[in-house]
Amino acid sequence: MASAMSLATTAFGFPGVGLAVVKQGLLAGRVPGLSEPNEQGWRTYRRPDDKSGGHGVGWSPIIPYAFSVPDGWEEVPVSIADLGGTEIDLRFANSQEGRLFVIVAPVRRFADNISDDAKIEEIGEPDKVIGAFGPEVIGENVEGKVLSAQVAEHSGRKYYQFELEPPHIFITATAAGNRLYLFNVTGSGLQWKRHYKDLKTIAESFRVI
Repeated sequence: MASAMSLATTAFGFPGVGLAVVKQGLLAGRVPGLSEPNEQGWRTYRRPDDKSGGHGVGWSPIIPYAFSVPDGWEEVPVSIADLGGTEIDLRFANSQEGRLFVIVAPVRRFADNISDDAKIEEIGEPDKVIGAFGPEVIGENVEGKVLSAQVAEHSGRKYYQFELEPPHIFITATAAGNRLYLFNVTGSGLQWKRHYKDLKTIAESFRVI
């Protein structure tokens, strides 16, 4: 844990990866929005400003988010037939290490009295939030599956961080604008055992920017 947190020295959670580098990734990287690897071999993904999705009537553009992954993780096409449907904004995966997906959902599906610039704490305490959205992520009730729940704060925004089992999954939740962001990192039992530290570091790197 200490070594993972010691890496969190920039806005996106890893040294040497700044906004300019990420923007360069729009042109230089293999995946739009994905930076070149830093000295530790990690890349930072920033959601491109012109990425489609979430622009229906009455919706503001999605506030960009960023996260870091080891080199070798790639974007995976999203299908509207996926669990979560059109609310899954992005998928990434590495066949040997695990996979992640980002859900961007209308915040008022979870609470009515929310401001136009929502904060996760307006929706509720961590136990209420995981009880409300956890089933959306894993497809079943989360009772008895939450191993840990923590609250982190970065640049004035709070993030609820959960670890669940079964299935093996890290869930990071926050809110911005009129949306709830659910960043989910998961893997098989073997992947979890072999790559737990990196998967946890990926989960903790998520930021809405």
